[in-house]
Amino acid sequence: MARRAQPIGHRSGVGAAAIVAALILGALVAVALRAESGRGLGPSDWGAVQFTVVQAALSAGFSVAIAVPVARALARRRFPGRRILIALLGAPFILPVIVAVLGLLAVFGRNGWISVALGWIGLPPLQIYGLHGVVLAHVFFNLPLATRLILQGWQEIPAERFRLAAQLGAGPRAMWQLLEWPMLRQIVPSVLAVIFAICLTSFAVALTLGGGPGATTIELAIYQAFRFDFDLGRAALLSCIQIALTGTAALIALRTARGDGFGSGLDRPVQRWDARGKAARVLDGGLIMLAAGFLLVPLAAIVLAGLPGLVDLPVTVLAATLNSVFVAGISTLVTLALALPMAIAVALGRGGFVEFSGLLGLAASPLVIGTGFFVVIYPVVDPALLALPVTALVNALMALPFALRILVPRARQVIDRYGRLALTLGMAGRPFLRRVLLPRMRAQIGFAAGLSAALSMGDLGVITLFADSERATLPLQVYRLMGAYQMQAAAAAALLLLAMSMALFWLLDRGGRWHAEA
Repeated sequence: MARRAQPIGHRSGVGAAAIVAALILGALVAVALRAESGRGLGPSDWGAVQFTVVQAALSAGFSVAIAVPVARALARRRFPGRRILIALLGAPFILPVIVAVLGLLAVFGRNGWISVALGWIGLPPLQIYGLHGVVLAHVFFNLPLATRLILQGWQEIPAERFRLAAQLGAGPRAMWQLLEWPMLRQIVPSVLAVIFAICLTSFAVALTLGGGPGATTIELAIYQAFRFDFDLGRAALLSCIQIALTGTAALIALRTARGDGFGSGLDRPVQRWDARGKAARVLDGGLIMLAAGFLLVPLAAIVLAGLPGLVDLPVTVLAATLNSVFVAGISTLVTLALALPMAIAVALGRGGFVEFSGLLGLAASPLVIGTGFFVVIYPVVDPALLALPVTALVNALMALPFALRILVPRARQVIDRYGRLALTLGMAGRPFLRRVLLPRMRAQIGFAAGLSAALSMGDLGVITLFADSERATLPLQVYRLMGAYQMQAAAAAALLLLAMSMALFWLLDRGGRWHAEA
């Protein structure tokens, strides 16, 4: 398709990809050059590396181990509200991390609901800080993702396979051995690798629930090297190790994602004759209710704890809210300015370099990229003066891979369907973009914009490297309130952050779909 005449050019997309590659690779090169080759890591640094790998492995293992029976229960059951529940499984992805942490503290913390109930029967309260707290938070975030990915694997097994197995008299155990276990052997390794890679780059969770030197991740060690020691060489060296670990995990995830599949069917509704027993229904229903409760109860705790304090929010919270809206707005505009031309270039068949540039944001964590920008900016200007613009730029680079995944399929579909007709009518370039392509991509553009805004609104990462006492986003202000033990104000600010993130996502997503052309 790339060799035929096209209704729109690809040069702007290649240029946008070059800008993205220059920004990310330039930051990584700055980090690598700043690292001191003759200097090794201390015992605490190697402890952070070990803790990072251990918590990521445990988080991935527990998330997938719980997700398998939950996904199986959702695959076998049909009930009112099932689609809504599956859609809600995607909510933690855009949920601000600091909000989820406060919700988990309200339920599992030393003064949380469960600890209070344990006190009634004479048992000691729970201790959430440390390795188990970090793993608990990561399971909260990644259990929905693992469930969705594994559920998709179940849905890809043709209904005819289950029907044939039932006709041959296969019971639940035989059905597991013939169909479900082979599917899991293909799906689970890649899901484990993806979640492992995500947990390697965790920062906000370790910052709030780490619990001391013995529970420090690499990213938290990078932050400490900046904020407390101002040791740029040590931070750069730790960043290089972080890149190596994350890149290895991403490579493993890509290699293990390959599978032969189960063939195609006739798209008939799946019927599970092996799950009609009362015990199976009770088991599946219990698993679904426990998973839903684990995900929804912490959010309910945030709402209940934050409502009383909304009327007495400090002025600093309101100022931080405006900063967050500014960062989210700039980040969203930059994401769309880069993602749209890149998506068009990929749809036109220029996918190699452009797709590579789009995926670079997944290979390096925001804190590592922020480290590179800090190294470049520091000799020239006070980094605190550029705290908000740099945070918006890094957030845009992080949201870019997800925006491309949303925009590319629709751009390819529209160009394939209307490209030749537009050329026949002499409609090429900007007229095709303005009259044909963009109107038919409004829904996808709105979804990508909403996702980018929500992710940027709730980010607690790069801003911690650059911000001073006068500049803070809302997530950073929530963290500061928690550090000052103003938990009611922190809960109210977290509720405001949750509402703002969800509102931005809903407004932009809904706005894109409003009168959108099919």
